[in-house]
Order: sequence, then structure tokens, then C-alpha cells
Amino acid sequence: MLGEGQSGGSTNNNFATNGTTTDFNNGFLGSGSANNAHNNSDGTSNGVMASNGSAGDGESHQQQQQQIKPKPVLDRVNQDIVRLVGQHLKLIGLEKSAETLMQESGCCLEHPAAAKFREYVLSGDWTKADHCLEELSTMIDEKLHDKQCIVEMRFLLLEQKYLEFLEEGRPIDALHVLRNELTPLQHNTPRVHQLSSYMMCTNNPELYQRTGWEGCGVKSRTRLMDRLQSFLPASVMLPPRRLKTLLVQAVDLQTERCACHDMAYKTDINNVSLLTDHNCSADQFPMQPLQVLNDHSDEVWFCKFSPDGLKLATGSKDTTVIIWEVDPQKLTVRHKRTFDGHLFYVSFLTWSPDSKYLIVAGPEDCGELWIWNVEDEKLHVKLAHSSEDSLTSAAFNCDGSRFVCGGQRGQFYLCDLDGTIHDSWDGVRVCGLAFRSDNRTVLCADTHSRIRSYCFENHVDANILQEHNSIMTFSVSSNDRHALLNISTQGLHLWDLQDKCLVRRFQGVSQGTYTIYSCFGGINESFVASGSEDNKVYIWHIRREEPLATLTGHTRTVNCVSWNPVYPALLASASDDGTVRIWGPKQPQPDHVENSVNSSPSNNSWNLS
Repeated sequence: MLGEGQSGGSTNNNFATNGTTTDFNNGFLGSGSANNAHNNSDGTSNGVMASNGSAGDGESHQQQQQQIKPKPVLDRVNQDIVRLVGQHLKLIGLEKSAETLMQESGCCLEHPAAAKFREYVLSGDWTKADHCLEELSTMIDEKLHDKQCIVEMRFLLLEQKYLEFLEEGRPIDALHVLRNELTPLQHNTPRVHQLSSYMMCTNNPELYQRTGWEGCGVKSRTRLMDRLQSFLPASVMLPPRRLKTLLVQAVDLQTERCACHDMAYKTDINNVSLLTDHNCSADQFPMQPLQVLNDHSDEVWFCKFSPDGLKLATGSKDTTVIIWEVDPQKLTVRHKRTFDGHLFYVSFLTWSPDSKYLIVAGPEDCGELWIWNVEDEKLHVKLAHSSEDSLTSAAFNCDGSRFVCGGQRGQFYLCDLDGTIHDSWDGVRVCGLAFRSDNRTVLCADTHSRIRSYCFENHVDANILQEHNSIMTFSVSSNDRHALLNISTQGLHLWDLQDKCLVRRFQGVSQGTYTIYSCFGGINESFVASGSEDNKVYIWHIRREEPLATLTGHTRTVNCVSWNPVYPALLASASDDGTVRIWGPKQPQPDHVENSVNSSPSNNSWNLS
């Protein structure tokens, strides 16, 4: 366009006149430019009758006062917006509206040669399309302007032409295209050989099946046009569905920036409003204190929801395990059963996949495991191999038929539910265990600050990752892709087990040398939670390093957190202050916090970062 302060010869690639008659860099006029007002030699404007005295004074005065409204002068950004809107209007069938917009704005949707090129491609006029291609070749950006680029475009045109001849039952014409047009291009020879093999197709269904081509028609030609369009600069021809592409990108960015967004919720342009920014509410997030459980008489070192989400197990320094029954409707838990008799402090618990059995382990000097049948509320078996053993961690396989256990004194066993040891691995100083979804591979964190994989079937082991500081605990996501590691003096790290790389260091958590357990949570495990030595519970979105929320209320170190796998509105935390706290969504009447029988009111709060 002719901008303010520019000479009449200046041009740009946006093809807009904006109220003045201007030559474009390719020599064509913007739509509506010929309709601009010009003064005639007699002083009257084009299209307005000059007063000759024959009309009444009122009419003459009205005609003289009539002025043609000039087209707005648009800057580059507004020209781009107009073109995007115009393209979208045409895409949804509002052709007249698009033409009116282009005429009134003085913009041109695309170069006339590009418009003709599109018309010829969609109509299958390959000769004229090839001629237009020659004209368009001079408008390609210098960085793309090479013979190979034009050859590629011509190759795509001829490929479509060849396939359509085959479909129409014109093998002679198809052979002519193959020999005299495609082959001389000396481009993509393997593809030319492949195209020649399609001559042997006996019918169209076979042709479609072998080529993956939709056949002659608007669909395949539109797809071809989209491929050809990628070679042309946007100033000549807009990329296909450009406005929708930008809107999709905007929605994706808003989703990524949404602090409380759960990745299981499919957010795309079809199910969100474009009129407001996307922002998930934190009201249904487990950040509100619902219960304080004071039934343990000493520090609580571990808590874990069952896989079915209906039970919560807590283990304490008081040597007891308490089973709590979850009410999914009220989002509360109720004391169901206490398992006692252990000769050790309870520092670790793990559920069987069917939520029937619970393995109870103690600290480093504990050489036995207790396996409880939670349904029958009785001890199922005690596993004790040697008084010198240290069994501090365990993990069930996917079907619950076997489990692995071990400790830092070098014991690493594969056992069944009857307590029988089926295999062992010598010299592995175990800090944490997890079965992978293949039901064969075991991940083991050891005292060398690494996680290695072990397969008891063939006794093959391999390094997975290496940390610089001690791995205190770790957990694996349900999709087997990521692992959360609580690292001594470093905090919480997220690793990609497939790519074997560190993905993220989560900020905020205070981690010294205490054993603190973290977990994945939320629908689709979009979030991460961890206890902390500063008496708080931290929650992060898995894609963000900064905490989403900080939950306060505990008065001593928070040793463990557990997110309910079935009812993700529930989160439990266990602390050295002797309490277990249940966190849930914002309640209609959050005026009080329900306490268990032995509890007393306390301060509870949360902060959304």
C-alpha cells in the first residue's frame, strides 16, 4: 500500500490499496482500487452529477455535499487480520461477505496468479496450472527460490495428473505423463519407479489400496493444493485455514499456562469458548483441609490409598497400621481396623493390585515383612529369611501374584504371596522398588544414587538413570513413562524413563536427609505432590516447576503424601506431628474441619501459587 510519507512507487507484498491507486510489486491492483474517487476536470467527483441549475437548490446542495467515504488506511497487522478473516469467510462459504470485506478494506486476499493457480488445480486443468506455476516462481522468497523448489511443485502436479489418468482408464495418457513429463524432471526417482508400478493395477479399488490415494475429486485435489501452498510465501497465498491454525495455537498455549489444568480433559478449539481465556477452577482441587486424623499415638511415616480408592492405610512409629474406609460421596475417611503386633516401627506400606493384601515393612534394622489380608482383617503371612536381612521396601507385580522386596544391606528377593522366595539378586543395596507394566522388569533405586532395571527371568540388568545425590524414595507413573525421585538435599526430580533424561526439578520443597515420599495424582496423573521438611505439602502441575499450591497445617515434617487413584479429589498426608490429614475440594460450607475422635481443632490453610 502507499503509506504515509511514501512515494507513489513504493510497494509491499500485502496487495492493499487502502484508498489510493497503487501498483503492487507484481503489477496488479488491489480489489476496489479502481473505484476510488477522482476529481474530474469540471470539479465534480466521479459518479456524482454536477449541479447544472436544472435541479432544485436543495437537491443541488445535497449532491454537492455528497462525498465518497475514503477507504481506511490499514497498517500491516490490520491487513493481515483482514486477509485471515477473508480467507475464513470463504472457507465457510460466505463468498459475498469475503468479497465485500476485501473491497471495503482495499486488501487483496491473494495474488491473482495464485487465485488462478488454485482454480486450475482444483478443476484439474493441469496445463494452465503449470503455466501459472511459472509466473508464481518469480514470487517465491529468495530463501526458497531455487529450481528444486519449482521442480518439486511440478512433480506433485504431474503425479496427480498421472494418477487421475490411471483412474479414468487412460493408460496411454498416463504412460505419456510418466515418460515425457515426470521422468525428465530427474526428481525423486524412487517415487517415479513406484508410480510406474501402479500401471499394473487391474481396477480402481486396487489402485486406491496400493497408493493410499482418495481418487479424483475435490478431496484429493484440495490435499494437493495444501501441499503446493507450503512452497508459496504467505504474502502470495495464505497457508490453508490460517485463522483456525492461530486459534488452535492460542487455545493450546492457554491450556499449557492453565495452573490447574488436568491433561485428561481434552481442550481444543471445538469444546472451549474463544470469547474468553481458558482457565480451570481450583475449586475441585484437593487443597481444602477436610479431616485431621489423630488416631496414631506417634509419628506417622507412611500413608497409601488402595488401588480401588476405597481404603487408606497409614503406618506409624507406634508400630500400628490403621485401615481407613473411604466414603467417595462425602469425601471423608472412617477408622475401620487397626493392625498391630508388629515388632518394628512401620515405615513402608504397599497394596496388592486387587486391594486385598497389604505388605508392611519397617526401617533398616527390620528383617521381616508382614502381609495382611485386609478383606479378612487377619495376618496372611510373615516373611523372614534371615535375622541379618534388611527388608525396607517392596513392590507387587501387575497381577499381584508375586512381589519383590529388599533393603540396604544387600537383600533383593522375588517372592510369592505365601512368603516363598523364588529368586534373589546378590549385592543390590535397595532403597526403593517398582514393578514395570511388562510384569517382568523391576526398577530398583540403590545406594549408588542410581536406578537400574532387573529382570529375574534372564538375570539381565541395566542402568536407567544416575543422580548425583542419594535417592531417598521414588515412584513410577501408571503409564510407566515417568519417575518421581526425592533426592537428598536436592528436592524432587522428574525423570523420563523412556528417554532416560531429567525432565524437571520441582521448586519449593525442602528436602534434607529425611525419607520423604511423593506421588503422581489427578486424572491422568497430571499433577505431582510431595511432603516436605518445612511441614508443608507441595503440589505442582507436572509441566511446571513452580508449585501450584502449598498446603499448610502440619506442625512437623510431612513424611508422605498419597493421591487417591480413583477419586482424585482426595489427597492424604502423613506427618511427624502424629496426624494424617485429608485434603479435598472446596466445600459448600468450609466453616469447620472434621476431626477423628481423638483430634482437636487446628489451623489449616492452603495457598494457590
